[in-house]
Amino acid sequence: MSARDLEESAQRHRSIRSFVKRAGRTTAGQARALEELWPRYGIEYSADGLDLDVVFGRRAPRVLEIGFGNGEHLAALAAADPERDYLGVEVHRPGVGHLLLLAEANHSTNVRAICHDAVDVLTSQIPADSLDELLILFPDPWHKKRHHKRRLIQPPFIQLAVSRLKMGGVFRLATDWQPYAEQMLELLNASPSLRNLSSTNDWIPRPDERAPTRFERRGARLGHGVWDLAFERIAPPESAAAPVVSNRH
Repeated sequence: MSARDLEESAQRHRSIRSFVKRAGRTTAGQARALEELWPRYGIEYSADGLDLDVVFGRRAPRVLEIGFGNGEHLAALAAADPERDYLGVEVHRPGVGHLLLLAEANHSTNVRAICHDAVDVLTSQIPADSLDELLILFPDPWHKKRHHKRRLIQPPFIQLAVSRLKMGGVFRLATDWQPYAEQMLELLNASPSLRNLSSTNDWIPRPDERAPTRFERRGARLGHGVWDLAFERIAPPESAAAPVVSNRH
């Protein structure tokens, strides 16, 4: 898939988005972080591509999490594995502020955040073949049938995501909504660019390094199951023609 194909695909039907911006209260601490810590950990969105070696000041394995919520999971990963670099994309400013506070408390130097639509970020800022892992945990399932078109995990987005993974890179997802899990599995299994890492060609156990997120804890309280998926990039992505839906978070 060419860069032009990706750009044109991402720009079609931009009114269809898989997230709703919540007003969400920003605490005093989060506001301070957004003002004082953003220069250290934040990356402004622009249409120019990023040089991740320059961003992090080194060459290392790179992990991107889309829709990191309040940042607990991403901050924990970065603190536990300082040899990897972690980049998070989230549209909700309170969550970004919370991640910055956690990164400061952990004295992390391997965390960066972008506060913008992840489809734009993937299309314009993340270089092709640059990521070792891409994480999407508990994206909005858009339960009602008429809203299914807003789901993030659709073929054009999968193709875009695959193009940003290195060959052998891993696409990890999780959801607590079984119908969405089944849709994800069907679409990802159908991609010739990906290989399911499940020994049974469906789900994997929750990875040890993934502490339960707030969505997972909420789902457990409601009696929901959790479905984890992991797919390895094994080939270039196919050409895309359909619109890419903007990210949920």
